[in-house]
Order: sequence, then C-alpha cells, then structure tokens
Amino acid sequence: MFAWTVLGLAFADEVLAAAAAGVWGAHRAGVWLAFLAPIVVIVCWGTFASPRAPYGGRMVRPVVKAIVFGFASWGLWTTDQHAAGVALLVFSVLINALAQLPNVRRATSTSATV
Repeated sequence: MFAWTVLGLAFADEVLAAAAAGVWGAHRAGVWLAFLAPIVVIVCWGTFASPRAPYGGRMVRPVVKAIVFGFASWGLWTTDQHAAGVALLVFSVLINALAQLPNVRRATSTSATV
C-alpha cells in the first residue's frame, strides 16, 4: 500500500511540474507559452524520465528529473509564487527519494511487466 501511495504521489508531482510550466509560460509570454511549456515538459518526461522512456537510462533519467522539477520550481519562483515554488521543490525531492526505496522500486518493476 505504501509503495502505491508513493507512486501515486510521484505521478501527481509530474502533473504539478507540467502545471507549473504552464503558469510560468502564461506569466512570461501569455497563452501560447502557457500551452507550449507543459507540452515540452510532458514530451521530455515521456522521452527521457518515465519508467518506460525510450531514451531513459541510469544517468539520463535522474538528470532530466532534476531539470524538470528544478525548472518547474524556478518557474513558480519567478512568477512571485515563492511558497509554491519551494513547496514543489521540497515535495519533488521527498517523493523522488521515497520512490528509490526497495519496496517501491519492486512495485514499479512488477507493474511494468503486466
């Protein structure tokens, strides 16, 4: 149960990162970047950081995660959403650290084969 809770929160964290990119985009350049920034985040995540990413790897995946969550937190900070930016960063670090626990990693490996 703990493992699936962590995985659910990790998914929520990914959605929050995309939403934060949209907030940054809207603040920076308006509607067009509000739509484009989350799409870029989602494509990068799916290509490099997701569990089934075609170009993910032991080195690439953590680097892309750091870039995505760092950018999302920074984006909130630059839109004067300081508390939200810090909260997202802390939440992202905590959830991704918990996702590295052995029982959580086992849950992801068994669900990937189903």
